[in-house]
Amino acid sequence: MYYSTDLQAFRRISTAVAASAALLFVLVGASAESVGLLGELVVDSDFAGGSGKVVEIDQAARLIRIEPTTHESRGWACWWYVRISGIEPGEEISLEVGPEPWATPVQASYSIDNETWQQTTPGTSVGRKIIYRQKVGTATAWFAWGPPFTEADAGELVRQTAAGSKDVHAFALCETRGGREVPALRFEARTSQPRSAVWVQARQHAWEAGSSWVCQGFIDWLVSNDPRAERLRNNTTVTVVPIMDVDNVAIGAGGKNQVPQDHNRDWSEKPHWPSVASAMQELRRYDESGQLDLFIDLHNPGASTKRPFYFVAPRNLMTDMRQRNLDRFLAASRIEMTGPLQFLGEIRESGPAYDPGWRQISKNWVTLNTREHVVAATLETAWNTPNSTIAGYQTVGRQLGLAIERYLQLDPRTASPDKK
Repeated sequence: MYYSTDLQAFRRISTAVAASAALLFVLVGASAESVGLLGELVVDSDFAGGSGKVVEIDQAARLIRIEPTTHESRGWACWWYVRISGIEPGEEISLEVGPEPWATPVQASYSIDNETWQQTTPGTSVGRKIIYRQKVGTATAWFAWGPPFTEADAGELVRQTAAGSKDVHAFALCETRGGREVPALRFEARTSQPRSAVWVQARQHAWEAGSSWVCQGFIDWLVSNDPRAERLRNNTTVTVVPIMDVDNVAIGAGGKNQVPQDHNRDWSEKPHWPSVASAMQELRRYDESGQLDLFIDLHNPGASTKRPFYFVAPRNLMTDMRQRNLDRFLAASRIEMTGPLQFLGEIRESGPAYDPGWRQISKNWVTLNTREHVVAATLETAWNTPNSTIAGYQTVGRQLGLAIERYLQLDPRTASPDKK
């Protein structure tokens, strides 16, 4: 009897445990199914500047494989910029980019709001691919080759800057072949008869987003209360174009070596691209009036470059005065551009041995077609370093402004630097 009662109790307990286990299984199963739905990774590049073809998404491994979107005849496929949703906050996801583009950053960029960007942890190269593994604290994040600077960013920068000062004017350099405006700024000198004009432009190659951030750093410094910025504004008319190749930036194309030629091989008697034609027209106007002193074209170089450097025209094509002025400008840059992306004086000539179309490179065209005192150079800012961030680029831009101001403390038209 005692045994029978014990057995009945055991059976009741076993039945209850089994029922509880079944209920738990149902709840856990439903929960797992819900998590699976919420955590399904989705990749999107259908937005301004976006680029990224999805090769595969391994949901179980939390691994996404993409490659830069190819735009036929639009230049190198090296820019990528995607939005990833379905992330479980706090999890680590893996992003594999390949086949390895010509320009592969050791650290890509990511953002949780598409505004503030930081570098990923260093990627791991696997054959011709690279894998970035990043812990993300939100359900959605953006990943890109580098911190994006879009057509909208350029327009907003121009509008806000012009709204803050009566001496700064926003204007459209031109309308592109794609029907988009190329936003630009003109800082009008406050003297009644300005003797000096400077031209700064960025992004002739659309993928080189860092150059636009350098440009923004220059603009931010120029409108600041720094006495040296005020001195430059007082005496010099400065024109700034944050993005030259707006069409390719807008669609997320690379632009470099596009058909029939990229913007920086288009400086000829019959330019194909409206922004180049308009820039040439404006530069001729300033040169004919005797005001043009300096032309700076902003770029990003190859992956192995770790410090900024300048491309210049072949020195054998320069007069003594132009060479002297170039050396003075380089010396000013070395004094002011102290880092963290530091200019140590490196220059490279781009002549016939560099490119068959060397005469159609912007700074070479300026050198060959302006008065002998005018300096033209291409500033290449390294992008594949831990300091190649928005803040790092903007610092280069500010320091470039200081170098320009220092250089123009002496009149570049005088025969001797001792004369003002």
